[in-house]
Amino acid sequence: MIQQPAVDEARPAVDEARPANRGPKAAAGNRAALVAAAREVYAADGLDAPLSRIARRAGVGQGVLYRHFPDRDDIAAAVLGENVRQVEQAAAAEGATLAGVLGVVTWHLTQSAAFIGFLHADGASGRFRAQVRARELSGRVERAVRGCLPEGHRLGAPDAPDDLMLAVAMVSGAVTGPTREERERRALAGWRLLGVTVGPVRPFEGR
Repeated sequence: MIQQPAVDEARPAVDEARPANRGPKAAAGNRAALVAAAREVYAADGLDAPLSRIARRAGVGQGVLYRHFPDRDDIAAAVLGENVRQVEQAAAAEGATLAGVLGVVTWHLTQSAAFIGFLHADGASGRFRAQVRARELSGRVERAVRGCLPEGHRLGAPDAPDDLMLAVAMVSGAVTGPTREERERRALAGWRLLGVTVGPVRPFEGR
């Protein structure tokens, strides 16, 4: 069972309300507020957090949420897609290295229970469509990281094709603790025990 990261004490409570809905002409703003709220709620509570909590956090009604995201999996994909894009961008950047990309992956692991959740088979709660999307996103992460594997790297052995994502899953299982710093410390200890070098743990910031 994957233990999700605890919320930092400095992080605002996920049920703290945003300003009230600004009306039907603010559709784009409402969508952005919902995605931002979902990111915060999912980061703290994982992908099974109640949608009502996301709507309340965004300051809109659940009807507004469903107009923008008819299915629970749609809003999860909108949130997680950005995490995955950062990993892909880090891998595609000039001079990208495996250590650097794993640093970005580890950053997202320490920031979000949701990012951990979709990397595991049980992260989609048994819903077929959610499982398919989770596999798609996980596959994108794997392709990005695998593309940076140096020739002969221990995680790229042709006779052990599952080792790379198994290592990521094993490290994500160690990402627990009440603060981001503690979660980072445990993640880096996990990589160290696996004999894998990881660069600075930080988000990807494109130039």
